[in-house]
Amino acid sequence: MIMLKNGNFDKNTTLCPENGKKVSKIITGRNFPCFGEGCMNQPLIYHNYSRLVSSRNRAMSLAGGFYGTYDLDADLSKGVGKNSYFSVLWQKNLSTGSWIFSHKLTTSQKYPWLMLYLRADATDGFNGGYHYRGRGIMKKLPVSPNFKVRLTLDVKSGGGSNSQFYLLDIGSCWKNNGKPCDGDTVTDVTRYSEMIINPATTSWCRPNNLVSCPPYHVTVTGEKIYRNETSRFPYSAYHLYCSPGNGEYLEAPYDICDPYSNPQAQELVQIIPHPEWAVHGYPEKQGDGWIGDSRTWELDVGGLSNRLYFYQDPGTEPAKRVWSSLNVGTEIYVSRNGETAEWTLSDFDVLIPQDIDDNGSSSG
Repeated sequence: MIMLKNGNFDKNTTLCPENGKKVSKIITGRNFPCFGEGCMNQPLIYHNYSRLVSSRNRAMSLAGGFYGTYDLDADLSKGVGKNSYFSVLWQKNLSTGSWIFSHKLTTSQKYPWLMLYLRADATDGFNGGYHYRGRGIMKKLPVSPNFKVRLTLDVKSGGGSNSQFYLLDIGSCWKNNGKPCDGDTVTDVTRYSEMIINPATTSWCRPNNLVSCPPYHVTVTGEKIYRNETSRFPYSAYHLYCSPGNGEYLEAPYDICDPYSNPQAQELVQIIPHPEWAVHGYPEKQGDGWIGDSRTWELDVGGLSNRLYFYQDPGTEPAKRVWSSLNVGTEIYVSRNGETAEWTLSDFDVLIPQDIDDNGSSSG
């Protein structure tokens, strides 16, 4: 699935619920971009249907794509200009079966916060972050700690300093009591973890800013290190953590995640390159996998995601971490000027051992 999102939010409307609850009026001190009425419009999307093409050596491939803009008065036949723009082009090597997806995303003054991802989603049930059924390609869902993801990523242009480029973004949904989501947006909670590889993204989690840190960190050996243990907690492994807005027993200090950008409350664990994650095949230091450093990654996503802190009500059975969506792409967050990100993604595979059942347990 190709996912495109616009971060504009008109606080004068009541289109979006607040932490899953319908409200009659939006009252918030949070700032969102919006140029006025209509800023939350759907984009213009154009489709180049897949077709057979031949290269100079007469090798045949299959190619197609989507492209478009959020600026409804734009004439893309005259070029992008100062308009927003997105495109995803795909090409398949018929001899090897490998797909290459080429992405481009450009923000504008009217649309400064845009997102573009290539996703692998569940064929049945909810996708990560949404209370409606998706139409994905994963018949067998990955469950922590027993799965890996392999992909080849080549970042050609990063999208500026506010581009939160996700080497991988994993999404799931479970209630604060650990039970699976059932579509009740008041009690369901979206859970996200994102590895950001843009070296311009720094750690907001610091000894003097514990509100942006998870309450504790779990080492690869299973030891818990609490965020006030300043000599041991790996602050620089985290960009930020924020808590679900419907959590009733949150540990102070805490910051609530954006209550409007999902149909229900959400919880975010955003991590950045660090030796703590490198043991799972993730980037070890800033700059790894960035522009000029194209790599094929084999990520032990199950092992890493099993270590991450996610909120649960005290005394409840730990949630089974079933990940219904896995995304690669960028979120250009409120750019001051028009910014462009460009990248290619290929060989995107989710690897689950054959002896692992749908509950994430070994059947051997």
